[in-house]
Order: sequence, then structure tokens, then C-alpha cells
Amino acid sequence: MSNVTEPTGTTNKKRGVQLPFKKAFEFALNTIKIRFWRSMITAGGVFLGIAFLASVLTSKAVAGANVSVTEAARSNWLVALSLLVCAVGITNAMLMSVTERFREIGTMKCLGALEQFIVKIFLIEAALMGAIASSLGYLTGTLLMVATKYFSFNPKTAFHGETWIGSFTSGAFGVNLVLCVGLGIVLTMVATLFPAITASRIPPAAALRSDV
Repeated sequence: MSNVTEPTGTTNKKRGVQLPFKKAFEFALNTIKIRFWRSMITAGGVFLGIAFLASVLTSKAVAGANVSVTEAARSNWLVALSLLVCAVGITNAMLMSVTERFREIGTMKCLGALEQFIVKIFLIEAALMGAIASSLGYLTGTLLMVATKYFSFNPKTAFHGETWIGSFTSGAFGVNLVLCVGLGIVLTMVATLFPAITASRIPPAAALRSDV
């Protein structure tokens, strides 16, 4: 009889509670609603980074072939640095979020939630924040740069046949939108990966004893 009971108990312990993706999405959405302002602060870094990237892309598109190689390289370097700073800021904010949610994580693990489920919740939160923040950042950066180019355009000093909008078409708008939003989501999820793994490995007993 012991030979039959032992493997079954071992299997249940390994499996834990297998919750569907929909449930993880609901957990992540509720967490963002409860910690709305903390989430907005975290998303603010992505917003600013993507807004800067969008302004650079829009500036290049509006200028068309008039952008020098040196200026383009300098802009790309500044964008890379700004996105790196955003990633560090997101990682720090998510690590603080893990500390604040020790008891919540410990409770879920005591109820049988697997480590994969904890990681999934954090990554879904990151994807949602990244999508919203990068979309708003792209629109803000693009509109500000278009407005700047429009009001600074001087027809008297422009090249023959040049317009203020340059080569910035609806196609360029769509491509840049997909690029910025996709990069914002990936950046946020990658920056959240380490805090998510850290949260999933917290021992339930230690998490419940926390006074944070």
C-alpha cells in the first residue's frame, strides 16, 4: 500500500496548483489596479525612454536624407543609454515591489502556487505596463517632434522641393509604432525577469514572517 501512496503524494507536491494563464492575467491586472501609482512610477521610465526614442526616429524621418552619419550615430548612442537607464530603473522598482509583496507571495505559495506561476504574474504585469507606457511614450515623442519641426521649418532656407514633413509618411508612423511598442514591452519584461525569479524562489515560511 505504501508503494502506491508515496508516488502519488510526491507527484502532487511537485505539481502544486496548475492555474491557467487567464487566472495569472487576472492576478496581474488586479495587482496593477491595487498598486496603481507604484505601477505608474515604474512605467514612467519606459514612457520617457520610448518617448525619446520616438522623437529621434521621427526627427530622422522628417529630415529624410539630410541627417548626417555623425548625428545619426550620436542619436543612436543617446537612445541606447536612455533605454539602459530605463532597464536599471525598472529592475530596481520591481525588486522593491517584490519586497512589498512578501506576504502575498508567501500566501500564494502556501496555497500551492508554483514558481512558474509567480514568474508568470510578474511578466504579465511587465508586459501590460510596457505596452501602455510605450504606446503613450511613442505618441508623445512623435507629436512633440512633429510640432517642433513644423514650427521651426523655414521655407526660405529649405532645399528645393523640400516640405516640412520630409519623408514622414503613414507607413513610417506604423513601422516606428510597432518598433517602439515592441521594444518597450521586451525591455520591461527583460528588466522584470530577475526580480520575478527572485520572488518565485522566496520560501513561503520566510515570506509570511516578513514585517515589510
